Amino acid sequence: MASSALRSPNPTLSKPSAFSSSFSSFLLPRTIPAELRLPRRCATAMRPPVSVAYTLTREPAAVEAAAAARPDSFGRFGKFGGKYVPETLMHALAELEEAFRSLSKDAEFQKELDGILRDYVGRESPLYFAERLTEHYKRANGEGPQIYLKREDLNHTGAHKINNAVAQALLAKRLGKKRIIAETGAGQHGVATATVCARFGLQCVIYMGAQDMERQALNVFRMRLLGAEVRAVHSGTATLKDATSEAIRDWVTNVESTHYILGSVAGPHPYPMMVREFHAVIGKETRKQAMEKWGGKPDVLVACVGGGSNAIGLFHEFVDDKDVRLIGVEAAGFGLDSGKHAATLTKGEVGVLHGAMSYLLQDEDGQIVEPHSISAGLDYPGVGPEHSYLKDIGRAEYYSITDHEALEAFKRLSRLEGIIPALETSHALAYLEVLCPTLPNGTKVVLNCSGRGDKDVQTAIKHLQL
Repeated sequence: MASSALRSPNPTLSKPSAFSSSFSSFLLPRTIPAELRLPRRCATAMRPPVSVAYTLTREPAAVEAAAAARPDSFGRFGKFGGKYVPETLMHALAELEEAFRSLSKDAEFQKELDGILRDYVGRESPLYFAERLTEHYKRANGEGPQIYLKREDLNHTGAHKINNAVAQALLAKRLGKKRIIAETGAGQHGVATATVCARFGLQCVIYMGAQDMERQALNVFRMRLLGAEVRAVHSGTATLKDATSEAIRDWVTNVESTHYILGSVAGPHPYPMMVREFHAVIGKETRKQAMEKWGGKPDVLVACVGGGSNAIGLFHEFVDDKDVRLIGVEAAGFGLDSGKHAATLTKGEVGVLHGAMSYLLQDEDGQIVEPHSISAGLDYPGVGPEHSYLKDIGRAEYYSITDHEALEAFKRLSRLEGIIPALETSHALAYLEVLCPTLPNGTKVVLNCSGRGDKDVQTAIKHLQL
């Protein structure tokens, strides 16, 4: 139950309280079973103690077969997920889940959302056959896979992020919330949130790491042009993790008047489930379009993974189709052995950050390790709990790509297809260099082109000699 102090009849907006950025003050929710509770620690991330026996590392086949039905009633994907938050947020999260479940069955809400996605966002996004990219990966005998791009970069604001932002803004209006906050790394979620706030007349505050503001100056200007207040975060590494921490502080302080539009499938339940459902349109359209184009399903799905929203939006529709490979691509930065990367699923360990249990980049003391990626949108030390679950049950595969490889893919798609991709998307594109030589002739590969690269041109100028 929420603190009675937060149910004041006269709530006022306050600056975020100065509770620890480590989130070690988060209280464990009573609904989490005792065997999954973690001790409080003075660390940014918390690891399960050695004495705790986790029996869900590999789930029974019957449970794995129903992977798409996750999370369970506790908001868990296997042992991952949950609600590790202060008591002050429990009421808001319960209210949010109740509203989400109610509105998902509300025909009028769905009609309004579908109309906005069609007429304002521009859905459905094309499933585009990349003819010259396909030709590039043909072997000497003329055989090779066929590559299709799911063109989320053609959405209004230039990325997949608008799908979730529109839906959460409509949900916030139904909850009577007039003030919206969000975190952003690459700026695409911030722009999408500022856009929908302008569309619906809502106050908008965006938290963004100072380092990310420098490398994404164009998106900062776009957010301010749209009427948002952009607050620079200088603490920690001044990147996405720290922006998320500041946004959560704000929400704790102003929970009665404010809705937090979290931009990825991370955070406490119900956010991973809710954001996934709002992005699931990507996979649903892909199934329909694939049937129209070649009369079947894709064989392989590929997407970049930071927090993981674009990937889970594509994957979710096909999770129970065991003959469809799901491949997520993380940021290897300067290399996996360099210590300067953001390959959470490849190199991370289980811990708790920003209200959920998942794989995290952390040191021996449980402190968060500073991630690195040339892509601001992948520069995060955690990942959505559903991706951690899909990794552990063996349903999805996760690999990593370096900054240099991503930049080469950025240039390659630009020159072969006339499409300038986001640096996030470029990581997925770069993995085709490894994947395509291993695929049988005619394999249908769908890669989620999650965003356009206008925002990354200044970064590319510093690294590419053209």
